[in-house]
Amino acid sequence: MSPLVVENATKKFRQGDRVVDALAGVSFEVQQGQFVAVMGASGSGKSTLLHLMAGLAKPDTGRVLINGQDLSGMGDRDLTLFRRRQIGLVFQAFNLIPTLSAEENILLPLMLDGKNGTTTEAKLNEVLASLQLDSRRRHRPDAMSGGEQQRVAIGRALITDPAVILADEPTGNLDSANSKAVCELLRDLSMIHGRTIVMVTHEPSVAAYAQEVVVLKDGKLIERFPTEGAQELALKYQEVLR
Repeated sequence: MSPLVVENATKKFRQGDRVVDALAGVSFEVQQGQFVAVMGASGSGKSTLLHLMAGLAKPDTGRVLINGQDLSGMGDRDLTLFRRRQIGLVFQAFNLIPTLSAEENILLPLMLDGKNGTTTEAKLNEVLASLQLDSRRRHRPDAMSGGEQQRVAIGRALITDPAVILADEPTGNLDSANSKAVCELLRDLSMIHGRTIVMVTHEPSVAAYAQEVVVLKDGKLIERFPTEGAQELALKYQEVLR
């Protein structure tokens, strides 16, 4: 069973007198341990697709399944709990709580579930070590660099062992060095630790770290292909969009 399945998902929005097809029947699967980048021009449907996969919006038709669970069939409370436990979210804005330390921000999903004790502490130590954040564990966000803050956000997404991690332009607020470090971290989480990751990005140099690229145009999935180098990907992407 694939951790993430999108089946013929459609979504319309009204803009004044017009109805816009944000998604027009998108279908794809992501296998366990795959790292897939979703690309497309502004207005292609990338953000809408991400919101559907995260359970933040529901498709008009079609469905999204995470570990076989149909998100559109869940009530608000069940969906909130399922999202917290099974979907790790990483945003362009780090969305850390400024009054909490790095380790408290990472532990937040478990704390909200009422979990604590030695098992939780062991899991925290494992995540901090894998993200090279152990020395920063008691620092608050304002005492950390942008790259460190994004690693804390990734740690928060990892702590519940979710079925899938969804990253929305995770390098958008980072300089080139921190962007490269975050991309390498996401790649290693997939290749070494078997994490299933879907990342939305508009940058070929970032998408090149993924194993495959999905390209959206006018709400439709028009191409899916394996990545090679950043230069080859950029050329292929431009070719597909023509």
